[in-house]
Amino acid sequence: MKSSFYKDHTLIIDELETSIKFHNLNFILDFLPRGSYLVGGYIRDIILGREPEKVDVDIVVPFNAIEIGKKISDNIGSKFIILDEKREVVRIIFNHLYIDIANQVSSTIEGDLCSRDFSINSIAFLFDKKCLFDPLNGLKDLEISLLRTHTENNLLNDPLRILRCFRFVSELNFKIDLELVDFIKKNKGKLFIVAKERINYEIQKIVNGKNALEAVILLKKFKIFGSDNFYKNSFFLDLKKINYEELYQDEKEKFLPSFFIAQILDVELLEKLKFSKAEIAKTKLLRKWHFLLETKNITQLTESDRYKLHKELEIFLPSFIFYLPQNLRLDWLHRWRDNDDKLFHPSNLLNGDVIKKNLKIKDGPILGQLLQYLSKELAYNRLNNFDEAIYKAKQWIEQNAPKCD
Repeated sequence: MKSSFYKDHTLIIDELETSIKFHNLNFILDFLPRGSYLVGGYIRDIILGREPEKVDVDIVVPFNAIEIGKKISDNIGSKFIILDEKREVVRIIFNHLYIDIANQVSSTIEGDLCSRDFSINSIAFLFDKKCLFDPLNGLKDLEISLLRTHTENNLLNDPLRILRCFRFVSELNFKIDLELVDFIKKNKGKLFIVAKERINYEIQKIVNGKNALEAVILLKKFKIFGSDNFYKNSFFLDLKKINYEELYQDEKEKFLPSFFIAQILDVELLEKLKFSKAEIAKTKLLRKWHFLLETKNITQLTESDRYKLHKELEIFLPSFIFYLPQNLRLDWLHRWRDNDDKLFHPSNLLNGDVIKKNLKIKDGPILGQLLQYLSKELAYNRLNNFDEAIYKAKQWIEQNAPKCD
């Protein structure tokens, strides 16, 4: 391969140097030996005009990464972490900056760049020469929005990079090179030798990206998390046929990630990949009500079932909306957006303390059942005020409280 030192990318270099000054990175340059260079996502994002919330800076030095990192950290009073003592990889955390410093592994800069995950992350800025070095034509791939790797071994060395392909589809709206697609299909099983927490982190990035839908569709198409039969389960919807515009933008950002997670992983996989108890509970409820409504028309639900549905799904109902018949979705959304709708937002006119004080009953199952009864009466507009609630509570206690002989 013919390598080339780019010295004519004046605009990119100017933007890089401006960004370095803006983030006060100049202070570390005096600590870096000759031959050090900036690489990876920091350069990529500047070229793409992206401004990520967390600024990750990757620097490669010819030697002594731990010693250099410690000196920088001591000088600025920042947090210092050794990520890999054997390979000499360290992290400095300073304000909003995450600065990773690592030793050059190959005998040449080109060798190091050729071992990185994708060409778009293999562009280096050489501090000494103030020039870009792009042996894998990453700049061209950025221009055409293409995700490509130099060699499959780069991904096999860390199979999480297979999943990272879909993160770049989601975050950057990139296409995946056809050769890379073939590799992913053949080697997707190797992903599961990676630490579960790392897989979890990448999935969260994927479902929260601007183009999450496209990435999730590809995950399902390539069957990354399941066998050929996995997505035949009726719970998994045809994501291309859904009208996501029924949701407001803030609703998309808040509720679509959970919907997408539930569309690529079942409860067993969520547990295996160490998702939070809250996310697992949410998916269990989505599945529970979906399967119930598959066997029973929603108009056939009893008052108690319908109330229970809204009680259990209230906080994240827009994540469930696409499992409903098309003709109901907008009406349900309108009602859910109305905080005064007592069915879609179950509440109560009385709390437990008021009931205990006025009706002389104690904590226990009876109190819980009474509160649920009153909330359901309010949801169906059969309660209007405090006095009516007290009256109905007395009636309910007379009919339901255990009788003493």
